[in-house]
Amino acid sequence: MTDVGVVAIGRNEGERLRRCLASVTGRDWPVIYVDSKSTDGSAALARSMGAEVVDLDMSLPFSAARARNEGFARLVRVAPDLKYVQFVDGDCEIIDAWIETARRELDSRPDVAVVCGRRRERFPDASIYNRLADLEWDTPIGEAESCGGDAMMRIDAFAAVKGFDPSVAAGEEPELCQRLREKGWKVLRIDPEMTLHDSAILSFGQWWKRAVRSGYGAADVATRFGHRGLFVKQMRSAQVWAAGWTSCVVGMFLLSVINFVTPPFRMPWAFALKWASFYTAIVVAILPLQMLRVAIRARRRLPDWRTALAYGFLTMIGKWANWIGQVQYGRDRRAGRNTRLIEYKAPATAGGGLTPSPLDTGERGQESHA
Repeated sequence: MTDVGVVAIGRNEGERLRRCLASVTGRDWPVIYVDSKSTDGSAALARSMGAEVVDLDMSLPFSAARARNEGFARLVRVAPDLKYVQFVDGDCEIIDAWIETARRELDSRPDVAVVCGRRRERFPDASIYNRLADLEWDTPIGEAESCGGDAMMRIDAFAAVKGFDPSVAAGEEPELCQRLREKGWKVLRIDPEMTLHDSAILSFGQWWKRAVRSGYGAADVATRFGHRGLFVKQMRSAQVWAAGWTSCVVGMFLLSVINFVTPPFRMPWAFALKWASFYTAIVVAILPLQMLRVAIRARRRLPDWRTALAYGFLTMIGKWANWIGQVQYGRDRRAGRNTRLIEYKAPATAGGGLTPSPLDTGERGQESHA
């Protein structure tokens, strides 16, 4: 499979990077690792494992998109005859059969530029946030609008659209896929296992920052493509709940206070004020009812009601984080500032950043990939 190359990117991934590179080095394809100023010896580790290392110049505005582009540029210089490139994040381990599976798919589908498979969480039981991330990766099979950070791409298609846009701080994969689809290419999601991912989201604060980052990236991509772009619906949903619902609740509450302190029937609109508290209760109740609705719809994909209810709760609370990300993007854009990097992950420890799990101690068998 000398027509396939691998580009991995990372920053302070520690043991996660070791697992990532172990899954791709020592095979029949060249491996490029792009390091973003790690302080944990990641670059030296990559070199010792046989990967060629690109040290990213961090004096320039950073983005994962720029890191992938520079890795790709080095890859085609060292191996100019490649047909396909597998991108992978440094916190992911590629499943053994994936490279050949994806390659066969691209060989058989000349209209497809990008193919991706099932990404799973390595430690879904480490936190509710990891468990829900595993659900997030389970997207429908077939033609898709976009891929994630792990995907195999056709090199000529990738080069024809000039790769990732380095000015996109978050959401660079959907932005790239949008441009590819506008050129007539297809993005395909297939069922086989692709990667094991280590989210390492163990606290609400990390999850919140990640949701803010998602809102920022969604606003960036939607702004670039207007009404025809991705994330327009998601942006409007966040605006309706975070700004609209909150404004309604505050307004109704203020009317209730006025009703309480105002003598009855002394004002022309006193009758409406009498019902302010009732209307406030209705508006407030809409949010938990929507949380329950989301949980019910997600239950068929989740193992238990506890997880489903957590999914409904966090999905709706995340609207406020998404909206904050949109506001931050709007401010940055108006000020002419470069898009910001929003980091939510802590550097990995020697144990991979998580409590050791049987899945990570050699007890993970073939059945865990099913």
